[in-house]
Amino acid sequence: MDFTFQPKGPFDLLFQNQYFNGWPTLDNDPKTIVMAFPVEGWKDSAAVTLTQLADGSLRGKTYSTKESEQAEQQALAAMSLDEDATNWPKVGERDGFIGELQKTYHYMRPTLFHSPYEAAAAFVIGHRISIVQTRKIRAHMAQELGEAVEVEGQKFYAFPAPQKLLELTSFQSLNDVKIERLHAVAQAALDGWLTRTYLRTLEEQPALDKLQTLPGIGAFFSQGILQRGVGRANGFSHDDLTYYAIQHSHHMAEKAGRAAIEKVIEKWQPYRMWATVLTHVWARQNHIMPEGMQRTAKK
Repeated sequence: MDFTFQPKGPFDLLFQNQYFNGWPTLDNDPKTIVMAFPVEGWKDSAAVTLTQLADGSLRGKTYSTKESEQAEQQALAAMSLDEDATNWPKVGERDGFIGELQKTYHYMRPTLFHSPYEAAAAFVIGHRISIVQTRKIRAHMAQELGEAVEVEGQKFYAFPAPQKLLELTSFQSLNDVKIERLHAVAQAALDGWLTRTYLRTLEEQPALDKLQTLPGIGAFFSQGILQRGVGRANGFSHDDLTYYAIQHSHHMAEKAGRAAIEKVIEKWQPYRMWATVLTHVWARQNHIMPEGMQRTAKK
């Protein structure tokens, strides 16, 4: 099923794809990205292609799904394209540092997991291992347990649907505790609440509380699932990297109080999470991280 979409506000598809999920492109068309994922409702998996045209609009197509409209919505949400970014440049006018980052990174928006279900599974898998290891395990699970969707003669593999994940008894590099926690994630998705559709009906704190009912999901992981799986343009994650990066980028004393930092964050309304993501990209590229994070990044 073909569709077209006009982003509200600036958007650069291929530039954005370099910095986040790194979705694959078609062999015969490197300007077209491909997302493969289980569709919320869990009846089917889909592949969705996106291509940006010269006028800035997007041309898309859904493949192999009974829920084409839902698949389209998930793909657009994964790129934060369901958000109106018309006033995103105004944040850069209020905060010159963010303005410079917006220009450098083409007014980049956060990209998300295809669903909070996939986000929760990724956080469970990634507990106490590196990002690289986590991605390898997820890719292997998609190839071995997920649904293959053919697009222009190429096969793309979706992460396993909740039904399949619930059947999992063992998998290389996953211990019994992680498998049990993945079962809980799968069951929550099948119960209908670990979806972007449902979690967006909740206010932030009730959503975080609900996510923390999942085994192994505490305060930090619940924020990650909410921001990277559900998506909230004005959400904010109170983490060490964000505070450290703001101190350095805005030339504050290392022991600047929380009130001073929050004055900066206030300028980022109503795109606090988007500005936070840009700040994280800048900090990581310039190796501006708290000492503990630097040690972890080198592993």
